[in-house]
Amino acid sequence: MAENGQQAVSVPRKLWQHPNPESTAMYRFMQDLNRKHDLQLKTFSDLHQFSLTHRSAFWSHLFDSANLIHEGAYTTVVDESAPIDAVPRWFEGVRLNFAENALFSHHPVGSPDPSARSVRHKEDGKVAITEVREGGTGEVRNVTYGELRVRVGEVVKAMVARGVRRGDRVVVVGANSVETAVVWLAAAWVGAVFSSSSTDMGVKGILQRAVQVDPKFLFMDDAALYNGRVVDLREKMGEVVEGLKGCANFEGVVSIRRFEEARDISRVPRAEMWESFLASAKRDAPLPAFVRLPFHEPFLICYSSGTTGIPKAIVHSVGGILLNYYKEGVLHEGLGPDSVTLQYTTTGWIMYLANCGVLLYGGRTVFYDGSPFQPDATILIRLAAEHKITKLGISPRWMFEVAKAGLRPRDMVELSHLQIVTCTGMVLSEQLFEWFYDAGFPAHVHLANISGGTDIAGCFGVMNPLEPVYVGGTQGPSLGVHVAIYDSLLPDGVEGKEVPPGTPGELVAVTAFPNVPCFLWGDKPPVAHGGVGGGGGPAAPGTKYHSAYFARFQHVWAHGDFCVVHPVTGNISFLGRADGVLNPSGVRFGSAEIYSVVERRFADRVQDSLCVGQRRPQDSDESVMLFLLMRPGARFDRALVNEVRQAIAADLSKRHVPRYIFQTPEIPTTINLKKVELPVKQIVSGQTIKASGTLANPQSLEYYYQFAKVEELVGPKEKL
Repeated sequence: MAENGQQAVSVPRKLWQHPNPESTAMYRFMQDLNRKHDLQLKTFSDLHQFSLTHRSAFWSHLFDSANLIHEGAYTTVVDESAPIDAVPRWFEGVRLNFAENALFSHHPVGSPDPSARSVRHKEDGKVAITEVREGGTGEVRNVTYGELRVRVGEVVKAMVARGVRRGDRVVVVGANSVETAVVWLAAAWVGAVFSSSSTDMGVKGILQRAVQVDPKFLFMDDAALYNGRVVDLREKMGEVVEGLKGCANFEGVVSIRRFEEARDISRVPRAEMWESFLASAKRDAPLPAFVRLPFHEPFLICYSSGTTGIPKAIVHSVGGILLNYYKEGVLHEGLGPDSVTLQYTTTGWIMYLANCGVLLYGGRTVFYDGSPFQPDATILIRLAAEHKITKLGISPRWMFEVAKAGLRPRDMVELSHLQIVTCTGMVLSEQLFEWFYDAGFPAHVHLANISGGTDIAGCFGVMNPLEPVYVGGTQGPSLGVHVAIYDSLLPDGVEGKEVPPGTPGELVAVTAFPNVPCFLWGDKPPVAHGGVGGGGGPAAPGTKYHSAYFARFQHVWAHGDFCVVHPVTGNISFLGRADGVLNPSGVRFGSAEIYSVVERRFADRVQDSLCVGQRRPQDSDESVMLFLLMRPGARFDRALVNEVRQAIAADLSKRHVPRYIFQTPEIPTTINLKKVELPVKQIVSGQTIKASGTLANPQSLEYYYQFAKVEELVGPKEKL
């Protein structure tokens, strides 16, 4: 027993520890702070606490360390008295450009010494991007920094000739390709605002995003490859153009040749070929200067999942993105000019930013376009070895499929170069943590379970090299971000109350940080920031921005995640979405707890599961429903249901056992393979919803409507 009379908290199994933390960029940064401010910071906890209590000093030192290419100077880092919902501006007076920092060297990463600025780590002949198509088929494309600068410059000249100016929106519907990155960097060069969607998104989903931002130009691939099949995109291209015809600024679509031969687009209205667009610029046209934007000005628009409605168009600032990515990429991850990264992602997901981010530090990125399971689940493992990847970014779904297939990457290929595997997109189960080190990957690899999202273009829970990796959750909070867990039982609109470590609740951010979004596109017009609650600002009450993040608790950002902080390790475990928290008879728990049991105990028979709460207007309490997607050949019967109930009761408690367990033919997922709970929860609770364009299988929702009248499906005592 502990001294306070409570049972001692068990410490999870330690899986990894950095062999030489003093060699890391984070440790060097901490020592620089110690010298500059006469401090004695020794641990990550010390450093994180300093970043919260001395925000201006921390972010100022971070800005100096990043030494981004910029002009101008700041006198105030931020108004620390302004609450987060005032969306205060940072580093006013500083102007910079994302493309300039991605394409050109300033000085070695992490070195604040101005005399070192002549050292180049983005030499013309160094490979910047390697593009690999599905299954490793076709020619591998290598583009050097010099070639990339030339290609981006050609598009920049054409954009300027066609009238693309600062603040215009440029939208890409494209693959994870060199051309998509070139368009992004060209748009950033001229000060335009970039937005992207993946080619496997439906017309409705693409238009829900693109129409909101009224683009000047749409760039779109003419074909796509996925799951071994080439898809002609010209019909989709025409439908998207038709849907954009009401946009006042829209001038047309530029068709990007995806494969060896360009497809005829003569029947697509307002369409032109890539080569035709490039020919818009005069051959001898000068290359325009980079448009350096104020730190807080819009540069990138990303979108929420929109699984239950129109996705939010989240606007990120150029300075917020650059500074936060330096913090996460260099300090937390240790990226630099020797890094080679492969992030499995589509262009419609926030992880596309991580896919390109290593260019900021002079490293190489490997773009993979296609399914991560074609021709089989070994493809990403083989690519990691072949290209000597140092950082591999994957999802729990991928790791689960690899483990289920009995694959042991460390026994298959040479992975000595691999330093980090980041995992995000959904909750990573405890059994996959253990599989990673017991069977999957070499012991030296840092497994980085991270969570944050599109909303902040960054992480709340993240890795760090100064502390061990334990089973379960993320290692802890991101530097400079004041993460707290608030009482989830409080009503909306009140002052929140922090709960102690070990108690689950809602994750919030208490104070402002630079990568808080500027505003939501199409929201009430942003005005000069001032007081909150009538004083104006992009997140003032009445705006969509305020409703999305600040209506839950007063003056803090509520992210919508149901989490718990471990009392000993400080790990942040994400238990599910707060709006999907299960609450039968007042017992609150996350769906991830149920998934963990099913995955650990029944992976041989159950392929996937979906757990939601049902509470209809006539219900006095919530009922938990668990849907099981069976493996081919596996049988769903009463014996299995009883086994599942007994396992959940044994591993969690009897109060966690679902009231109903059903079989399902399909589980709704987004195109990024995230399973989707909220629409199903709404449907079984008696609502009729409109399927979002972000769903990969919207038709799957139809199956769940029958469960709104669950009593008609089961007898008075029947639970199967």
